Formats: sequence, C-alpha cells, structure tokens
Amino acid sequence: MHLPFNRSALKSRFCLQSPDADPGRAECLLVLQRGALVLDEARGDLPAADGRLPAGVAPDVHVGLWDGRPCRLRVLSGKTDPGNGFSCHRINAVEPTLGLDLLSLGGLGQQMAHWLKTSRCCSQCGAATVFVPGSWGRRCPACDAERYPAVAPCAIVLVRRGNRVLLTRKSNWPAGRYSLVAGFVDPGECLEETVVREVREETGVEVDGIRYIGSQSWPFPSQLMVGFVAKALTEDIRVDTSELVDARWFRVDDLPDLPPKRSIARYLLDHCLEK
Repeated sequence: MHLPFNRSALKSRFCLQSPDADPGRAECLLVLQRGALVLDEARGDLPAADGRLPAGVAPDVHVGLWDGRPCRLRVLSGKTDPGNGFSCHRINAVEPTLGLDLLSLGGLGQQMAHWLKTSRCCSQCGAATVFVPGSWGRRCPACDAERYPAVAPCAIVLVRRGNRVLLTRKSNWPAGRYSLVAGFVDPGECLEETVVREVREETGVEVDGIRYIGSQSWPFPSQLMVGFVAKALTEDIRVDTSELVDARWFRVDDLPDLPPKRSIARYLLDHCLEK
C-alpha cells in the first residue's frame, strides 16, 4: 500500500542495510532531533557528512544507502542548535512540510533510533549488547540472548451502518477532530478478534463482516497499523470515557474534521467511502 512511512514510499531512493555494512565512511546523514528530520536548507535534502553538524547523543550508525550514498543515522540532543543552513521538519506534523520520500525516511530513522535506544542493554541480565552480524538484531555477550526490532501490531477499523460511519474522539486531538476505532492486539488474539473487542470496548457497538484493506508502518514509535472495514450489528453507543471523550455516528455526506492524509485512518475513510 502506497502510504507515507511504508517502504514503497521511498521511491527506490533508500536501501536499508545492516550497521556492519558500513563502508567506513558516510556521505550523507539521516539526522533526527526531537521528532524532526534535519535537512540541508539550501538543497532540501539530507545533510552531507562534512562536519558542519554537531555530534549526536550516541555514535552515528550506518543505516543504508540514500541515492546510492552511504548514510549514517545521527540523533541530536534537543538542546543542540543544528546551526545555520539547516531546517527541522516535524515527522508527525498535521500538514507535513516534507515530500513523501523524506517523510518516510524520517519515520524509518525514528523507528531505528527508538530501537537503538531501547536495546543497548540485555533485557535478561542487563549487560551491554552488540549487533548480530548482518542484521539489526542485538545479542548479549554475557548470556547470549538475542533481540530484534519489535513492531507492535494494531488494528484500525472503519465501521459502517448504512450511510453512516462510527467515529471517535480523544481529548488530546485537535478541536473537532474525529477518527476511527483502533487498538493494540492482545496476547492470543488474531487481528479480526482485536477489531471486535476494540469496537465493543470503546463504543459498545457489535460488528461483523470484517474485511482487510491494507496496512501502514507507523513510527510513533514502532507500530504496524492494520486496516479493516466492518459492518455494525448494533447502533447504540456506550462511550468508554477512560479512552474517549466522544463517539458517534456521522452521515458520510456530513463528516467532521478528519485525520491527515498521511494516515491509514484517512485512507480507509477516503478509499472506502468513495465506493
């Protein structure tokens, strides 16, 4: 599915490699700072590895090839000024200032930075870990335990009943913004069971006729959003106020403010309702 943050959105400009594929030099840098991608302002592209940027909070790590050039990941402290000639672009901006390829690269970098930060020490014994050769996995030299980048699966669903759709609202969203029911998969569940449970828990509505549409990598910090449509069997809503501030039925020709187009939530609404 051609959505932001999916690998296809990189337009063949980026080739992910393992850190040990580092050729011994970097020609460009994938630089992140507090959820933003840092770009060379004049070129509108990744900065060159020419010494102009300050050092990161940890050593740079080779991530792959950007336009055929060796690229390393660097994470700057939030207190560091990148300096003149560089601009910062929020990866989760409501209206992104980045093209699809750079936005997706920034998201991938954010996922890898999260993995590097959370895998430095062994979860079994606490010892420092090292990279597993040829991969992004981490191995503990002390107890030989291995870990690999974790991706949390989430189900998100467009629930329909005739010419109406079920939308929900959370307190931290922009004023008037509504979106779809979504939630993490519980242990022992398949994705379709997650859909049924999440819709029931958040709204009290029962569903069936669940149909898979597509998925999206979601690097905030490391989820896979799996999108479905479903038919409502019941109509009465009972809002779970521990998670939502509102849930209601909207006519498809009278929808509220919706999520930005970079999200699979908006894709499900636009793609499915136009049919």
